[in-house]
Amino acid sequence: MQNNELQALVSLISDEDREVVSHVETKILELGSEIIPLLEAEWEKSLDPDVQLRIEQLIHLLQQQQLQERLLNWKKAGGQDLLEGLWLVATYQYPDLQFETIKAQIEQLYYEVWLQLENEMHPLDQVKVVNSVIFGKLKFAANTTNFHSPANSMINLVLDTKKGNPITLCAVYMLVAQKLKMPVYGVNLPNLFVLTYKKEHTQFYINAFSRGVILSKADIDNYISKLNLEPLDIFFEPCSHVDIIFRVLRNLVVSFTRNNEDDKVNEIKMLLDLLADDDTE
Repeated sequence: MQNNELQALVSLISDEDREVVSHVETKILELGSEIIPLLEAEWEKSLDPDVQLRIEQLIHLLQQQQLQERLLNWKKAGGQDLLEGLWLVATYQYPDLQFETIKAQIEQLYYEVWLQLENEMHPLDQVKVVNSVIFGKLKFAANTTNFHSPANSMINLVLDTKKGNPITLCAVYMLVAQKLKMPVYGVNLPNLFVLTYKKEHTQFYINAFSRGVILSKADIDNYISKLNLEPLDIFFEPCSHVDIIFRVLRNLVVSFTRNNEDDKVNEIKMLLDLLADDDTE
């Protein structure tokens, strides 16, 4: 459709005939997210609160539709970029958030740590440097006072406030460590998310929620034992980026459920369904 045709279509949202409006809304949703700027312009022109609400609902549906498409494409491409996955989750609440914004923030964190590293450092010494910068100098910390807040799952807010839950703090840590060529990966523990440093014959664990405290395999064994669970391989080995984003979304379901935001719960569950497969759980 030409731009003038699109504008004419959008203008019909204010039509008094409900059947006409229903047809227009269906057509707009078929056109996709590219029509959002025209909807926003129509919202600004309208003085009718009911029409404005109708437009807001359409924009939200289009943004949700776009997010579903992007997330599915990210998964199909192998979920290679964890930061992109975290950005996609954040766009659920902040649809105007630019990927380059959070990418620049991670780059700055990387630079801060890189300045303190020396050549040929022992793995444990490398981790101590990362800990001292991220948790000491930059003051990243666990959000223990508002643990279930949806903000803890939004990478932009975690980077801005320097507060997060276990998985988002681990994600920030891992993104920085991997840019430093450190073999640090996420580990999907029950009720907790940690990191593992794994290279050849060296492996240990890092709890970012506890300021980067270093754990041994025996510590993980003990943790699993206290939960009365079988020590499955997934509790000790790296998980995929898709696994991480799946868990971030599950945390959001818990957060929105606690806030009695049923519509958001249902929308996040739809995103979970897109990521779910035989090995996601």
